[in-house]
Amino acid sequence: MAPGVTIKTVAQAVGVSPSTVSNAYNKPDQLSATMRERILAKAAELGYAGPDASARALRSGKAGAVGVLFTDKLAYAFSDPYAVGFLAGLAEVAEEFVTSLLLMPLDSSDIEGGTDAVRQAAIDGAAIFCVAPGHPGLDVLRKRRIPTVSTDRGAHPDTSWVAIDEMEAAAKLGQHLARLGHRDLVVLVDNTEAAGSRPVELSLDQVGYADCELRIRGLQKEMPDARIRLVSGGHNAFSSGLAGAEWVLDSQDRPTAIVGLSDVQALGAMEAMKTRGLVPGRDLTVVGFDDIPAAEAAGLTTIRQPIKDRGRMVGRVLLDPGFTDHQVMLPTELIVRSSSGPAPRS
Repeated sequence: MAPGVTIKTVAQAVGVSPSTVSNAYNKPDQLSATMRERILAKAAELGYAGPDASARALRSGKAGAVGVLFTDKLAYAFSDPYAVGFLAGLAEVAEEFVTSLLLMPLDSSDIEGGTDAVRQAAIDGAAIFCVAPGHPGLDVLRKRRIPTVSTDRGAHPDTSWVAIDEMEAAAKLGQHLARLGHRDLVVLVDNTEAAGSRPVELSLDQVGYADCELRIRGLQKEMPDARIRLVSGGHNAFSSGLAGAEWVLDSQDRPTAIVGLSDVQALGAMEAMKTRGLVPGRDLTVVGFDDIPAAEAAGLTTIRQPIKDRGRMVGRVLLDPGFTDHQVMLPTELIVRSSSGPAPRS
């Protein structure tokens, strides 16, 4: 913008009021097309780029943006198929309401920095996507009175969320595995370490993510007599599933089935089997969760959830004044493919 050029400068040059110039940018329906074109042409000639967005936000009390909070690196939003699908759905609705999305990764190695980012963000609402319940950034949102919608089901009647019944969905997997005779499972879960880290075995109270914990409990509910071990090779990624499965497959105590709590981890497990000459569904069962596009091509048995619709629905709850539901439960479905088969006989 040219130095010294303001909305008043443009108004004087055109011979209209400053509010008319403002309407040319913010309320074009209140001007004739001819008048608006005249104002914009003069503004361009003078080097005026339009009203200051920060000042406009202060006056209106609206930032025109929704924050998307997730506990991972920024690259996760563009590389994880589930995250990509969710964000695509959310973006569709945000675009409808002329609202932008601000991606806000809450890096577990920099809790203070992530919390400061939430404190300073110019946002009208927040979508809480894969954030541990105790993260201090969530408390900052509450204190700022910023509306939030979570992808985790909340217990309080005033909370807003769009979720699936995680426990019931995992129970469908448990029923399927039990019918196939499986009694020895390894579950590949997330942790906060880098993808593909040295695998570790976890207890249930070390899992730390509500959705993962509920999925494990769903398996336990349907398979009370099974041995279920929890293994993590890092945060949710193909390489984490690969590392965890390699560690399991190279041990002397192999399970009969591997459960990825996401499809990307299950696909990593299938790759580990492939390099060892093992066939999923014949030598060892592998199942996943989500039904991302790559799952069908790989023949992966999984739980299908409406990923993109979940993003859309979060957007509706946050932005659409005509949408009155603030707690939405979406359906899931067991999709059986070739990666699951009967437990091998001892």
